[in-house]
Amino acid sequence: MRIVAVIILCFVSIAITDIGAQDINLTKPYFGTKFPKLESRSTGQWWKVENPPLMVPRDKVMAFALYTHQDGVLKLSAQLYPLLPDEPRIVRLEMDFGNGFEAVVEEPVVELGWSAHFRREGWDNSSDVPYRVRHGERAMFEGLIRRDPIDKETIVVGSLSCNSSRTPGSRESIIENLKAIDPDFLFFAGDQSYHHTEHTFGWLEWGAQFREVIGNRPVVTIPDDHDVGQANIWGENGILATNPQGPSGGYFYPAEYVNLVQRCQTWHLPDPVDPAPIERGITVYFTRLNVGGIDFAIIEDRKFKSGPEGKIPQQGPRPDHITDPSYDRASIDLPNLVLLGERQMKFLNEWGQDWSNAEMKCVLSQTAFCGAVHLHGTVDNRLLADLDSNGWPQTGRNNALIEIRRAGATHLCGDQHLAVVVKHGIKDDADGPYAFTSPAIVNTIYGRWWMPDDGQSAAEPVPHSPLPWTGNYQDGFGNRIRMLAYANPGDIRDEKQRGDGFGIARFNKRDRTITFECWPRFASVQDGDQAQFPGWPMTVDAAANDGRRVFGYLPTVVATDGIQPVVQVIHEQTGETVYTTRSKSNSFQPRVYADGTYTIRVGLAKADELLAEGLKPSEPGSGKNVTLTWSPRSN
Repeated sequence: MRIVAVIILCFVSIAITDIGAQDINLTKPYFGTKFPKLESRSTGQWWKVENPPLMVPRDKVMAFALYTHQDGVLKLSAQLYPLLPDEPRIVRLEMDFGNGFEAVVEEPVVELGWSAHFRREGWDNSSDVPYRVRHGERAMFEGLIRRDPIDKETIVVGSLSCNSSRTPGSRESIIENLKAIDPDFLFFAGDQSYHHTEHTFGWLEWGAQFREVIGNRPVVTIPDDHDVGQANIWGENGILATNPQGPSGGYFYPAEYVNLVQRCQTWHLPDPVDPAPIERGITVYFTRLNVGGIDFAIIEDRKFKSGPEGKIPQQGPRPDHITDPSYDRASIDLPNLVLLGERQMKFLNEWGQDWSNAEMKCVLSQTAFCGAVHLHGTVDNRLLADLDSNGWPQTGRNNALIEIRRAGATHLCGDQHLAVVVKHGIKDDADGPYAFTSPAIVNTIYGRWWMPDDGQSAAEPVPHSPLPWTGNYQDGFGNRIRMLAYANPGDIRDEKQRGDGFGIARFNKRDRTITFECWPRFASVQDGDQAQFPGWPMTVDAAANDGRRVFGYLPTVVATDGIQPVVQVIHEQTGETVYTTRSKSNSFQPRVYADGTYTIRVGLAKADELLAEGLKPSEPGSGKNVTLTWSPRSN
């Protein structure tokens, strides 16, 4: 497989240098005459140009495959290099259930994007199943559909993003490290491609670089702005953007192109929880995925977000950059502005209450819910606030974090080109969830630094941290963040100082802890933790994803037969669900954060049984030991 990967990488590396390849007349009318270079290297008579960049030996046209399985449904996408006119447009899926490979099903190739898609219902996720996808008799990609690792104590997640095309060729050091760590699950948070109007080309480049690790475990890939050809994106429910810089809101390129990108990168994800398209027929993919008892919500934090241009006062040289230190923060947090949108907020609320087969929860998205960056692009460019981050609009940010906190979830994302771990604050310092932004895989586009302008440590710095600027801060929007670690680049002209790398999150189900690791691109995991970026690794308590100050405690819930119950606490005066969580033992004492009376509901997967009402909290340390015993209702 290594030899095949090297061959493909050679072709892709040659193609990368062919940025000036001549335009090709498209034979299909998807994009019209306004966008003559969209997908020009993979559509039309692509094979007739001199040295066609995507021409590979015909026994190598099957590039890679991606899959997930959820709730008894296996979904798998097979990616091909462009096919010649006389080649069949069929891909065959074969599996080995213990008696050798057998053909399972054939599916057609979707020519716009050159992918084929498979769906198998009634999937048994209790055993490993080798598979291969084949085109004709010679072209083949092999992988392994892993059993669900439900019996593992710790579920290991690889978190990666931002794969700059300005550094072509292999990602050998990252691949070798990932193979050594052997994650249960890989998450690519966006910007898999920086080729903008040539997504198929960039997607094949990414796949050639990561094919050794993406075909043999569940993988989530979600597209970000560069994947769909834009510098930034505020999707605004799918309206048409005025330019590819994006601040007007919407998508600049045709809906068919956006859907091509999303089909290639997200079709293999579990079905969308709310599949209705947005404007212009652009598809959605927000969904959930359970791996080994860790329940992941996959959200689209760009798709519904309002664009800033024309909606808020411009406070800097660009509609999305604020450089005026005297600006009124409230002036940009207007009631009509959208971040995640009603549909995704509804999803997060319902997801947080559903603990089916789940012991811990995590949200996956493209970018961070704060502006944890001070210097942008160069060390001379200090930016107060970047509206491209999810720190804006502030009300939308806080409401999203409230739902994430209500579920006791951690947040993983990418995009920022700067690895950080923060603990969000909503009303008070550190009262919200933990979040880990992974470093860029390769960062040659845009360096970023965390460097407060007063050069001083904040209140309550992290004890014993090797980093000078940790502790409680406010970002340029006024959002509270507790900075726990950051990986500032050095000289960005030196690829070994750029802060490139990848993240790992280890979810320990027994202890209910999460350990964050941050590895430089050229480090070796064989050298141990000292090879990580300073400040990592760090281990946090999942229960501290809700960091509100405890007002008091309700009676202890004790479940019979060693059951770990799902417990939900509701404030009766406001009707608010304070939180829903799964206890890590059969005993759980609910904490509350305000005076009043409370209802406790319990259950096995959802808190669908009323246990008690009208409960008053006791003060912390009062020594009261009232218990409420619960036995599940018999069916």
